Amino acid sequence: MIIYQIKVEYLGTNFVGWQIQKNGLSIQEVLEKALSKLLREKIRIIGSGRTDSGVHANEQSAHFKTKNKINNKSIFINSVNFFLKKYSVSVLSVQKRPSSFHARHSAKHRIYKYFIVNRPSSLVIEKNKAWHIKKKLDVKIMRNGAKILKGTHDFSTFRSSKCQAKSPIKTLKKPKIKKSKSNIVFIFQSKSFLQQQVRSMVGSLKYLGEGKWNLKDFKTAFKAKKRSMCAPIAPPHGLYLYKVKY
Repeated sequence: MIIYQIKVEYLGTNFVGWQIQKNGLSIQEVLEKALSKLLREKIRIIGSGRTDSGVHANEQSAHFKTKNKINNKSIFINSVNFFLKKYSVSVLSVQKRPSSFHARHSAKHRIYKYFIVNRPSSLVIEKNKAWHIKKKLDVKIMRNGAKILKGTHDFSTFRSSKCQAKSPIKTLKKPKIKKSKSNIVFIFQSKSFLQQQVRSMVGSLKYLGEGKWNLKDFKTAFKAKKRSMCAPIAPPHGLYLYKVKY
């Protein structure tokens, strides 16, 4: 069997998430059907992580095993995307990998971006693609809050009650918050994240930015290591799996 890695772009708006579920259509399901049809064998794909319902990806990474050799990458990509054309899913690249490669376990870093549009006017072009917040946010204090999250910590406050990770300890590389006009972008990088960690951090930083918390409140909530101390989490439609590094 040959192992191939694919990179995939998708809008998660009309999906139940990455993973196959009984309650609706998943990205994994439509990809497996397209690949199975193209390669004429049953294909199972494994992603670098499971994005939730409504979450998007600029470059999700996944791998699959096949007995068929892919001789022409361009033809393969065009063909698989033909089967995906009715969905908001596109295969960007395909690459042969060694037998030791695993899309999830081999990943060294995952980068997520979260987008906020901070303006009074409602969204049209970016509807379902960013979190619309009308009240003006204090980006400076949010940046100070983000600095508190840098490094290795117990992120239990920002961990979903359904999270199955063995440990709440994660190492967050220098988080960034960029602002351009009404657009605010949060950038988080780590080897791995807890379920809903990014959305929980953004929701709590937003509380800080709109003045519902001060820095002491934010730090107290974080250090409490209690899910009940987390601010309301950010909605899924502003979150993007931006890149997976190997």
